[in-house]
Amino acid sequence: MSCYHIRGGRPLEGRLTVQGAKNSALPILAATLLAPGESVIENCPCLSDVDAALAILKGLGCRVWRRGDTVGVDASVLAGAEISRELMEEMRSSVVFLGAMLARMGRAALTYPGGCELGPRPIDLHLAALRTLGADIRETDGVLCCTGCRMTGGEIFLPIPSVGATENAMLAACGCPGVTAIAGAAQEPEIEDLQGFLRAMGADVRGAGTATVVIRGGATLRPARYRVMGDRIAAATYLCAAGAAGGRVELTGADPEHLRAVLAALERAGCSIQTGPEEIVLTSGGGLHAVPPVVTEPYPGFPTDVQAIFMAALAGGRGETLFRENIFQSRYGHVSQLRAMGADIRVQGRTAAVTGVGGLHGAAVQGGDLRGAAALVVAGVAARGETRVTGLAHIRRGYDGLDIGLRALGADITETD
Repeated sequence: MSCYHIRGGRPLEGRLTVQGAKNSALPILAATLLAPGESVIENCPCLSDVDAALAILKGLGCRVWRRGDTVGVDASVLAGAEISRELMEEMRSSVVFLGAMLARMGRAALTYPGGCELGPRPIDLHLAALRTLGADIRETDGVLCCTGCRMTGGEIFLPIPSVGATENAMLAACGCPGVTAIAGAAQEPEIEDLQGFLRAMGADVRGAGTATVVIRGGATLRPARYRVMGDRIAAATYLCAAGAAGGRVELTGADPEHLRAVLAALERAGCSIQTGPEEIVLTSGGGLHAVPPVVTEPYPGFPTDVQAIFMAALAGGRGETLFRENIFQSRYGHVSQLRAMGADIRVQGRTAAVTGVGGLHGAAVQGGDLRGAAALVVAGVAARGETRVTGLAHIRRGYDGLDIGLRALGADITETD
């Protein structure tokens, strides 16, 4: 079993360009189905989730190629409207293909998606939004059989600002004649990035980044060339590692405006931060201190995907910080592994109390989900002694060479079998 072997306690120094955003690339790849012809996606990270998305596109009849971080998808001829159970179970966001398939083909058959186990994440909001547009969705033996031949624009209200449901509704609405308004839409930067690609294809989409997205659908779309934005969660991971280990790092390719809540928390913890267009510079003496309660919220609040990572950074510092996880019910799976490294963390329901112990020690730990595994790497980089992190399959879902990036900043980290 492959693992990361980390000799911690070394400050991080250097400059790094952040990978393309996983959570933008996946819906953008789904959107390539909307137009016959070849779309080219630049800055597309090399991730197992992206590989799964490309496999889905191939299964639907698309011709796909990759050169480095550039991917081409030719959706001229589609060969079917069914996604296998195996491919659906590889990643949670596979369900975003549903909206695009209904818009392009008028039908789809797929099972429920997989991904990290973070508690219940029903796709009811996705299905309700599509039904509002006129989709007929029925479940037979665990398979969702969907038809959208009578879909038209309509008014969708999302009681929760679900990123995936917003994306699915946007994609489906592009194929619906008439105007669709999505109220209660998610406001994440990745929604804006999807809007950017849809506009490049000729779609009339407005309002991404606000609570209401409006789509004038039914137009014939064209393939497009588009560059994916930088990954704000990957950027936060490197920043937390540098904050905990100490040092000075410069990140390029990530918009600091997308990380306001995280940067503010790091500054409160003792880091010095300077920002410019697509640039973040963090300086830290290591040994972070406690901050006011960290509460995960939809964007622009503190992102749930950074909760475990920031917790790992604070666990080796000083003082007590309370974390409140409001997005997922089961997102403290990393706590037991951090405790193995000496962390003092108490969990009750959705709340975790982290008391800094003045420095963690190395241990053999196992990641159980994408961000939890990344948190263990952050802890290992700052800890005294040697840390062995297994569960790298989770990390590869969302990080394009996490060990390579950290090594470029001076961390002593290697992948071994």
